Amino acid sequence: MRTTTNPAPPAVDPDRSDLTPAARKVLETASRLFYERGIHAVGVDLIAAESGVTKKTLYDRFGSKEQIVVDYLATRDARWRTYLAGHHEDAELSPTDRVLAVFDASQEWMRANSGKGCSMVNAHAEISDPAHPAYAVITGQKRWMLELFTRLAGDVAPDSARELGRSLMLLHEGALVSDGLDVFPDAFGRARRMAAFLLSAAKDAR
Repeated sequence: MRTTTNPAPPAVDPDRSDLTPAARKVLETASRLFYERGIHAVGVDLIAAESGVTKKTLYDRFGSKEQIVVDYLATRDARWRTYLAGHHEDAELSPTDRVLAVFDASQEWMRANSGKGCSMVNAHAEISDPAHPAYAVITGQKRWMLELFTRLAGDVAPDSARELGRSLMLLHEGALVSDGLDVFPDAFGRARRMAAFLLSAAKDAR
């Protein structure tokens, strides 16, 4: 019997097709600066200057720095979900392989997009107030990952999906942080091997 879970929370809508070219440049520039330097360290003056727009244009398009932060994080979240979906397109993947594909995708994503660590983890270090509009994006993304692991674990071992999903999430998040800090080599490879062991043990216990 397959485990059912509540629908994963959707990403905050990142579709900003209404953005003018100038506003899109603002978002691209702000996203780069936020990730490279930190959210609190980057002010609207710097974003406007590096985007080649006036502060008035920036505020006209986004209303506040907080909204730019929301759009930055929501856009990265949406890109990650699309990227991960590409690793699950093969219908021939076994349930175990679908779980392990998350670790493979994360390792590739970090190499290509996240040399300074997970953007959500980094943002949470600066934004811990639930009243901040970006807080829901950060925590929503992590809840989505937990629900994803729980759902995938349910296809491997339905009776232990909840606990197995949590264990897989801990391995994944530990690998994200360890890789971002360069604590030891091949953090994702090690986490993947441990995940494979847990999945095998869960299957054998059925």
